[in-house]
Amino acid sequence: MELSDEQIDYIQKDINYRGIVLEDLEEELLDHVCTLVEERMSSGERFIDAYDAVIQSFGSDQEIQQVQNQTLILSNNNAKIMFRNYFKIAIRSLSKHKFYSFINVAGLAVGLACCMLIALFVGDELSYDSHHEHKDRIYRVVRHGSFNGNEFHFSVNPAPLASALVEELPEVEKAVRFRSRGTYLVTTDAMTESFKENRLIFSDPDFFQIFSVPLIEGSPETALKDPMSIAISKAMASKYFGQEDPMGKTLTLDGDEEYHVTAVYEDMPTNSHLQFDFLMSMSSLEESKNTEWLSNNFFTYFLLKEGTDAKVFEQKLNDMTERHLEPEIMAYIGKSLEEFKEAGNYVVFNIQPLQDVYLYSNFIFDIGPTGDITYVYLFAAVAIFILVIACINFMNLSTARSSNRAKEVGVRKVLGSFRSHLIKQFLLETILLCLVAFVIAIALASMAIPFFNDLAGKSIEIPLGSPIFYGVIFLCALFIGLLAGVYPAFFLSAFKPINVLKGKLALGTGSSLIRSGLVIFQFFISILLIIATATVYQQLNFIQNKKLGFAKDQVLIIGDAYMLNEKIDPFKKEIEQLPQITSASLSGYLPVHGYNRSDISFWEDGQEPSQNNMVNMQIWRVDEDYISTLGMELIDGRNFNEELASDSNAIILNEAAFRAYGFKKSSDNHGLLTFHFDGETGVVSKDVYDKYNVIGVVRDFHFESMKEDISPVGLSLGRNTSVISVKFATEDIQNVLASVEDTWKKFAPELPFNYSFLDSDFGTMYKTEKRVATVFTVFSGLAVFIGCLGLFALAAFMAEQRTKEIGIRKVLGASVGGIVFMLSKEFSKLIIVAFVIAVPLAWWASSQWLSNYSYKVEIGLGLYLVAGLIAFVIAWLTVGYQSVKAARSNPVNSLRNE
Repeated sequence: MELSDEQIDYIQKDINYRGIVLEDLEEELLDHVCTLVEERMSSGERFIDAYDAVIQSFGSDQEIQQVQNQTLILSNNNAKIMFRNYFKIAIRSLSKHKFYSFINVAGLAVGLACCMLIALFVGDELSYDSHHEHKDRIYRVVRHGSFNGNEFHFSVNPAPLASALVEELPEVEKAVRFRSRGTYLVTTDAMTESFKENRLIFSDPDFFQIFSVPLIEGSPETALKDPMSIAISKAMASKYFGQEDPMGKTLTLDGDEEYHVTAVYEDMPTNSHLQFDFLMSMSSLEESKNTEWLSNNFFTYFLLKEGTDAKVFEQKLNDMTERHLEPEIMAYIGKSLEEFKEAGNYVVFNIQPLQDVYLYSNFIFDIGPTGDITYVYLFAAVAIFILVIACINFMNLSTARSSNRAKEVGVRKVLGSFRSHLIKQFLLETILLCLVAFVIAIALASMAIPFFNDLAGKSIEIPLGSPIFYGVIFLCALFIGLLAGVYPAFFLSAFKPINVLKGKLALGTGSSLIRSGLVIFQFFISILLIIATATVYQQLNFIQNKKLGFAKDQVLIIGDAYMLNEKIDPFKKEIEQLPQITSASLSGYLPVHGYNRSDISFWEDGQEPSQNNMVNMQIWRVDEDYISTLGMELIDGRNFNEELASDSNAIILNEAAFRAYGFKKSSDNHGLLTFHFDGETGVVSKDVYDKYNVIGVVRDFHFESMKEDISPVGLSLGRNTSVISVKFATEDIQNVLASVEDTWKKFAPELPFNYSFLDSDFGTMYKTEKRVATVFTVFSGLAVFIGCLGLFALAAFMAEQRTKEIGIRKVLGASVGGIVFMLSKEFSKLIIVAFVIAVPLAWWASSQWLSNYSYKVEIGLGLYLVAGLIAFVIAWLTVGYQSVKAARSNPVNSLRNE
């Protein structure tokens, strides 16, 4: 006769009343008392009589309490002995079940190695610019605004801003400007060749007093003070001067600019967004003296004084800039600042903390390489997912194997083991597994780190020599062991010995439901990662195959063309005569990142400039071969003709510009006006206008990332000698390169031949997305692999548990296919549930990521179905092997003991 819940509750409260408070002793005593009471009640005794008789058999309350005290003393005295015993049993248990132990260790090791690599990546990304002493007080100024419906977001600012910050805002200690002018050819008097360098920048003198870049030689106060002075990194000092002291020596840039070395500094760390080997004095640059507040060519950083409220300061900054902007707005468009704002226009200056620059910047043009906090979150999520899947494997296998360990638990409890002893035992097994897995994970991560660095574009190292690293590893193993083992430990230790030994143990629906839930969660994550990876690849494929408005294939870009000087035109003509070459164009304005840009406001001829008719537009200086060389499509009007003197003021608009001005046909003799701009000084004249005559319209072409809308562009006939674009019509690229290089050496034997391909430069614009796609593919594959590893072991165990059932079914005529279907259908249901749950979240996540692109692929239902099918097939192959193996076994072997 079984006791009711009320009767069991009465017994428990009475035991507590008699002084039993030790949890393990209370549980064992309760279980024992209930069993004895049930036996007496089966003979016809009333509950209360049966209970009193059982309690009296234990003696007085004092005797019961004495048992509790002796238990505590024994437990405390034998802690070390018990631990050794736990350890031995753990080793025996793990070695006895080698297959399941291997699955757990392998899954955990691979998962932990992945987590380790991703953690190092995330840590490196978050560490950018943290090495500067004043990092919490260093900011840079960025601008956001809108003019005549065109929004702009700049990381560059007016030339006079830095001095105004120091002179007009007492909260600012120091300020420094940076100005990039692209690449330079660098050499010394003692060298016979030049080297192309791209890590050069002009800087104000206060650089070394704001940023913590250690000087090896030179003074931080005077290093960049004088015109034509230059500070170089330790690596460049070694490259150009070897063992000689570089101080005071001369570096020649682009053949005619001589800079004197005034300082040598330590190489900038890789986790800095400022990556420069040459710092040239800002006073060397005529443009730095520009006083225009509507210009935008200088990066501006500053150091705030201690205790300054950044938000309050930002408002003061905008008050100051508005005082300077208003006179220029009035001079250019004849409107006050208030009228300018009332028309829907605005200009806002924001301050960006130094440590936010790398991960929280999304500007078309920036001072150095930037990351994306979104991808940091994504990789961290993937690492957590992989770790969770590995932990789920352990929990699934541990609870699934519970029936095999049930009798062990029952016997040990009868022999005096408390539940706490068993919990410690099972947790120790888990932690031991984790420690072994961590050792293997470190080895795997060490082998994989070179490939991961190549994949992620990093130079990360595993800190194997750091004691802190091993301390963290041990704590992580302890934490993960507890995380993965706490449920199985409490689940297994809760078995009632009387039920186990009577054969009445019901592993229960609860265990099965939890196990099923964990499998669903594993494949939910796997399907999510598969869909995310497929989305990224589809977008990249869309970008690569979308019509760009220009032909990026088979275009060779020859750099440093300006160094040819007067030989540049003969060189261009000679390479055009090569049989593989179809055309060549001289211009530094190309529709990919890293080349010239010039943003100026235009308005229609015959009108006065105003906020209503001015359009911000790129103006590119090109030659008459530009459109044909880049495969652009002229949809209206005509191309440039250098023989026509009037074409010196001609302009060809893209469709976006043509629409912005409201023009109908290019033949209507439209004219555009703009303020005269001096490229050397950066000064814009308010009184002198340049006029352009519209002669044609070119089809819209992408010249920035597809995250941006195509904005207005005008092509004007002009002289820009930065690079030469060469269109070739052959698949023999090596022959083309050899022929062009021979021609280059003929004209400039002393200059290096620098080149790239337009399609490669285009691909560089999306290198972050490509890396994300590759990393996602690798880690998604590993996540699925770890999940399948656990599913494989779980399927093997379930087949083992149903061995006799399978034998009986085969004897009764069941086919192999029928048995395979029976064993696999349960897992198939779980995959379907996981798919149904994953699809809505995957759709939302994909939509959020794609929203960053103005031009994006349409994700159809097919992608989700394919992802689900892949997960389904993988699961069936994983489970199917074990199912077929079980179904084909000889029923005699499974039934002979019956």
